[in-house]
Amino acid sequence: MGFWLLIPVVIVIFFLFINKRKSADWRIPAQSLTDINRFSDSAALVEKGKTVNKTDSDISRTDDDDELTTFTLGDWRLIPYQAIESPPQKDDHVLTPDNWRLIPYQAIESPSQKVESVKRTKNARWIKPGEICVVQNNVITGGNFYYGGELKHASSFGYYDDDSNDASLLNDLLPITPASRNYQDESLGYWPRFSALSPACRGAYLNWLATDRTDSSCPIGYVFIYFYGLERRILIDGKQGLVNDDEFKAIFEEVRRLGDVFWENYSFRNYSARLIDVMLVIRPETVSLAPESGLPLTNESLFFRYQLANTVNKGSPVSAEMALAWIRYYPLYTLRTPARRCEAEFAALFKQRYVEKLGAGLLVKPNKTRLKLEYSPASSTIIEARLDQPDLPDPSMLKTPVQKLMNIAEDSTDALEGYSRYLGKKNTSASDVAAVILLPDEILSDSATEMITHFKIWADECIENQEGLAALEEFWTCLGLPAPAKINKKESDLILGFVHKAGYGIAPDTRYHHAKPEPDGHIVLFPVPSREALVPSAGFAAVVLALQLGAQMAQIDAGVDTCERELLLRIIVNNRSLSAAEKRSLRAYLVWRLDSPTSSAGLKTRLEQLSTQEKLDIAEVIVSVACADGRIAPVEIKQLEKIYAYLGLESSTVTSNIHRFSVAVKKVPASPSADTPGKGFSLDENLLARHESETKDARNLLSTIFIDNETGEQEEKDAVDIKPAIPQLDEAHHQLYQHLQKQETWARDDVTQLCDRLGLMLSGAIETINDWSYERVDAPVLDDDVEIYVDMEIVQELEG
Repeated sequence: MGFWLLIPVVIVIFFLFINKRKSADWRIPAQSLTDINRFSDSAALVEKGKTVNKTDSDISRTDDDDELTTFTLGDWRLIPYQAIESPPQKDDHVLTPDNWRLIPYQAIESPSQKVESVKRTKNARWIKPGEICVVQNNVITGGNFYYGGELKHASSFGYYDDDSNDASLLNDLLPITPASRNYQDESLGYWPRFSALSPACRGAYLNWLATDRTDSSCPIGYVFIYFYGLERRILIDGKQGLVNDDEFKAIFEEVRRLGDVFWENYSFRNYSARLIDVMLVIRPETVSLAPESGLPLTNESLFFRYQLANTVNKGSPVSAEMALAWIRYYPLYTLRTPARRCEAEFAALFKQRYVEKLGAGLLVKPNKTRLKLEYSPASSTIIEARLDQPDLPDPSMLKTPVQKLMNIAEDSTDALEGYSRYLGKKNTSASDVAAVILLPDEILSDSATEMITHFKIWADECIENQEGLAALEEFWTCLGLPAPAKINKKESDLILGFVHKAGYGIAPDTRYHHAKPEPDGHIVLFPVPSREALVPSAGFAAVVLALQLGAQMAQIDAGVDTCERELLLRIIVNNRSLSAAEKRSLRAYLVWRLDSPTSSAGLKTRLEQLSTQEKLDIAEVIVSVACADGRIAPVEIKQLEKIYAYLGLESSTVTSNIHRFSVAVKKVPASPSADTPGKGFSLDENLLARHESETKDARNLLSTIFIDNETGEQEEKDAVDIKPAIPQLDEAHHQLYQHLQKQETWARDDVTQLCDRLGLMLSGAIETINDWSYERVDAPVLDDDVEIYVDMEIVQELEG
């Protein structure tokens, strides 16, 4: 009987023990408390979803509780390991440092709102932006990745024997070691997978995911693992209807952002552009690119082919934007350097010329070849990526329409050749005046247009008030540039180029007038009708020389008379062989010559190229100019003899020509004709006779001094001013000059090396050679700039 009474007592004791055990399941052993408290003196404990503030009285210890203590800490909370990393190996019902992690509150939730971290599951799930995922103390809030234990290949058959999971899957069951996001080792290969990374690389990848993902120095392999997840979400989940339009747009923008951040990496730039491309095809009504963004540049744009196919299928003309894309994507045509270096300028110019030539656009007939859309994923674990195939033609490979586009592209590229070459030099900018000059008129920028407009206002004022005459310093001021110390080839080209760009002509024009202004001198501007080109005729050069020598003759007596100016002007106006463009240029040249100091630079060489008749005509012109003011001075006779010597004519004929001119003038009626000066002409016969007598006496005296074979040479010296002996170049400078004259342009480094071999200093050698050139032809032969330029015209004159 006592035995049966004992049974209920045992049962009661058993249930009491069990209840006590259960009540202690979620308490922390006192020994564990010591391990936890080492993290911080202020922490929080999650206990059945509630927290309370810690006080000294909260922590107690009794034998009845089996040394178990319940407590909370204000700023920290304990998170089960299974929420953030691999499951604990010990009893899940007992809290120990082995299966719980102490995490700061502020790392995972805001003070005003508690947010739980996403929990790990065996089957991976897509983590969206805004969801909080804590892995190995990395708090990740940016989302856009798969998280869990398993995510099979996007195919019915496996690819890797050792791992059938997707390359992008973040599986925290794998070993992970904390590391900097810039850490990498050999496990981060060309086709990276999260599962194949070393523990340290996994830690580095998690570190990068926890950032805003904008560090362009991050190893690109981590970016590709992240990108694989985006790619799978669009291609696989999207096809299953798991991605709504808002998420689709968000991923589209994320891919574009990544492409911008990691633009320097060609491989990623290409793959990101291809994903954007296919997303535009998959949901064209959901995502789009702004016109200024252009189409994604890939070797084979699916979106372009899709758009082109739709356009041709509808019978619509190909737009300029689509034509530009066609020429870019066509595999049998490669854009040349100017089109690639000046991409924006080429695009603008191509579209303008396309519209000018083809109006609304090119019409293409639908062909029989059907459009086939295929996409090769970047991820090695997406085996199949099937796209819906529309029933459309594929005109992208047609040759005939593309040939028309290639012609326009080549014309546009040629027009940008000089501009591209300029921008290819160091320290140049598209806003430089030199760049503006080289840019085609159709695509001038607003700033360039404003600069040209300002110049036109100034030029028109000079033309209206001063016959176009303007100080060169004012020209530089108008362009907002400092005035150079000297006018070399670079400065001359800039002056000519900008004036022509603005629609004006200039004198002197080095191309036609064989002269250039001095830094403190003047230029003459004149308007040029649109698209008028100056093509010098056969007689143009002779008139230029006549005006140059006539201006020298007019200036010899310290002042240009009105009659002299009018006579020189008639040489231009009454010449029926000159075109209107030539006459405009010559008028401006005459104004400049009469205002500028006389110069004989390059004169001898150019006179030698004239015919005998042209030389005789010029001789008559200068005699007419000398006599135009109604009188002739001894200094003018001397200048005539000097010019006759230049022309290769006998100086003794000067007086006879003056006599002949005076007779012709006396026979003319009192009223002036179109070909003679307005004033009458009176000849001082005594002056001519005395001059002729002096010349004969000098000639007879010289003939008694020199032997017969030197007589001709001495007479020529009498007819021309005797100049002091011209210094010659020493052997080193002579060798340098002989080498440089072989080509027009030299790299500065090459000339420096040549000078070093000859024992010369570059700047000093150039100065010496130019001084020698000045002594001989009154002009420098070398131009010291970024490159060394050789004036080949001066070279010819020096050789002559």
